[in-house]
Amino acid sequence: MSDTDGVDRAGAFFGRRKGKRLRPAHDRLVQNLLPELRLVPGESPATRFPGRADQPTWLEIGFGGGEHLAAQARAHPDVNFIGCEPFVNGMAKLLSVVEQDRLDNVRIWDEDVTDLLPSLADASLDRVYILYPDPWPKRRQRKRRLVSDESLVALARVMRPGAELRFASDIDNYIGWVLARVLRSRHFIWTAEAADDWRKPYANWPGTRYEAKAFREGRVPSYLFMTRTDAV
Repeated sequence: MSDTDGVDRAGAFFGRRKGKRLRPAHDRLVQNLLPELRLVPGESPATRFPGRADQPTWLEIGFGGGEHLAAQARAHPDVNFIGCEPFVNGMAKLLSVVEQDRLDNVRIWDEDVTDLLPSLADASLDRVYILYPDPWPKRRQRKRRLVSDESLVALARVMRPGAELRFASDIDNYIGWVLARVLRSRHFIWTAEAADDWRKPYANWPGTRYEAKAFREGRVPSYLFMTRTDAV
């Protein structure tokens, strides 16, 4: 990694690539386990799940420390999981759990998700999670928000009709931003019928460290649930 890995990447949907120096055990996992689990640019991710091609595939974009992704992988051993996280320290934490719990249904993309989506086959995903992404709160930064009209089109291509898009955030402005774009998209439907549909966490929700921080600081998260339509 270059000396710029620890600073903000202008134009990217994420900020830092690297934080504190990795502990030796985590560094070992990055050097040895990550290459086994890393998706290969230009290669169909399905080839990285040998013998599991018929299983559903879920993608989590920006998994942070990996708590949610690991919990889901443990709870759903029959599902293929792709975790996307460019932040090395968070990715190393997930690798530690993958090794400890022998989660053979997890693969990792440690670059920008916009470089991953073009390699995914049409209608190949059954669920996508975007949980507590960087809100980029300043007006001049908002073009860096992950959810946009363009990214919804890109996600729609790789999600099968009926697939679920789940978005959670504790930033009201970002929730409104996402809903505005979902409601004008012909590819997704917001399924909420009552306030509890976005106020209450998803079923069997394990929580995340970012959610815990939001509660400590007095912010109330919202949990959006959208489905992919059959529009082409």
